[in-house]
Amino acid sequence: MTDTIASIFRNEGSSPAVLTTASSDPQSLTLSYADIRGQCERFRRQAEQLFGSQLPPGTVISSLLPNGLACLLVFLGTTMLRATAAPLNPAMKQEEIEFYLEDAQSKVLVVPSGASELDEGVKAARKLNVPVWTVGWEPQAGLSLAVFGAQAANPSAQHREAAEPPQPDDVALLLHTSGTTGRPKAVPLTHANIAQSMANIAATYQLSPADRSFVVMPLFHVHGLIGALLASLFAGGSVVVPPRFSASSFWQEYTASSATWYSAVPTIHQILLRHDLPNPLPHIRFIRSCSSALAPLVLADLEHKLQAPVLEAYAMTEAAHQMCSNPLPPAVHKPGSVGLPQGVQVAILDDNGAETQLGEVCVRGPNVTPGYLNNPEANAKSFTEARWFRTGDQGYLDADGYLVLTGRIKELINRGGEKISPLELDAVLLKCPGVAEAVSFAVTDQMYGQEVNAAVVPKQGAQISEDSVKLFMADHVAKFKVPKRVFIATDLPRTATGKIQRRVVAEHFAGPQ
Repeated sequence: MTDTIASIFRNEGSSPAVLTTASSDPQSLTLSYADIRGQCERFRRQAEQLFGSQLPPGTVISSLLPNGLACLLVFLGTTMLRATAAPLNPAMKQEEIEFYLEDAQSKVLVVPSGASELDEGVKAARKLNVPVWTVGWEPQAGLSLAVFGAQAANPSAQHREAAEPPQPDDVALLLHTSGTTGRPKAVPLTHANIAQSMANIAATYQLSPADRSFVVMPLFHVHGLIGALLASLFAGGSVVVPPRFSASSFWQEYTASSATWYSAVPTIHQILLRHDLPNPLPHIRFIRSCSSALAPLVLADLEHKLQAPVLEAYAMTEAAHQMCSNPLPPAVHKPGSVGLPQGVQVAILDDNGAETQLGEVCVRGPNVTPGYLNNPEANAKSFTEARWFRTGDQGYLDADGYLVLTGRIKELINRGGEKISPLELDAVLLKCPGVAEAVSFAVTDQMYGQEVNAAVVPKQGAQISEDSVKLFMADHVAKFKVPKRVFIATDLPRTATGKIQRRVVAEHFAGPQ
């Protein structure tokens, strides 16, 4: 069906679909589309045997798996069962895992084979009486499911002849937003949401069977799962799935796999720029940047050194990932902009839902979630009567229709009534000699309500001071925008996907606000 994730199997055949790398487990393996479909069927048969019956549509299967073949197949196998996949970050602690398992009402937790009773996920599931399955890979047969501590299921056991195909309205994926305050919100994404997003992304970058994506983003988030992986399979291309991002092995494995593009957060781009680049450069059709703002200076450096167009995109979990992107050449891609709407409608609205020049970025389209799970209050705040989704980002559309973001509405620095964009200050800080990374943020101030602070990470071997950064800023921005304090740091706190959350950074450096 073209409006479900199963649409990737219209490319079924012997052409490569998924490749693992020399650092993967299993190593250097290539699976065709037919192989992937067969492994999804194997997952179904084993899952039904372990569950004891056919899984009812909507059954939530959570997983705590590192990037790799098993992670991908558990996701696809779950969605082909008409069940709901709820992948979790393997780095989470027991208390966090308990929250997500309870909130999702998970019926099963899948962990890697070799997991022990002391693992955080196993302890969480045991406390909540959630069954634990393990997943591994058998060289001859493939995916191997087992009840934790027991023998693997026998997929040759008798089962119903054919599975019901997934339906467009089935919830395929359940993820939680990584909000900086309050209770994380559960975002259900239907097959139709994800299928539309796959098609949008494939169209944006003119993906074809000749393309091969090198997937470095976690598969427990939409960036890696939908943006880098599923969109490629939708286009009939192939994906390379290393176990993690490693700067030391990235280029060797990228080149060896004949990849043509990759998508990453700005943090990864900056890390790659600090390491030796391959000589000669491999073929890179384009580089995609998403999930947080890419400084124009970094974009220019990437394009110069890697000799490839760098296309910044704009995405959210609630939109099944991509909403806007800069287009491929020869169309213009604009540094400092997240590009043109891609398969969605974009409007700039004020607090009352009326169109305005500078205001909240709102989106509408078939890729947008129908609403948060069991959270009418959040839905009332986040969706207008006309079903515009309020992103929480402030921005404007330029004369050419490109979207420019000026910051998160709740993260704008309000200094005595002056609204200051932290993205603007970040871009200037990165131009300061000796600065490798930078983030500006608001701190509470008795006189002004809020004051500007910043944290910077020096380039290797560079000598910078708080005073030198302040003097540089005083030469480049209005006086009220100059940070009152500048923290010199060795690194900046980030989320699992490399995002810098300003309120977390503020507390880290300046204390509770």
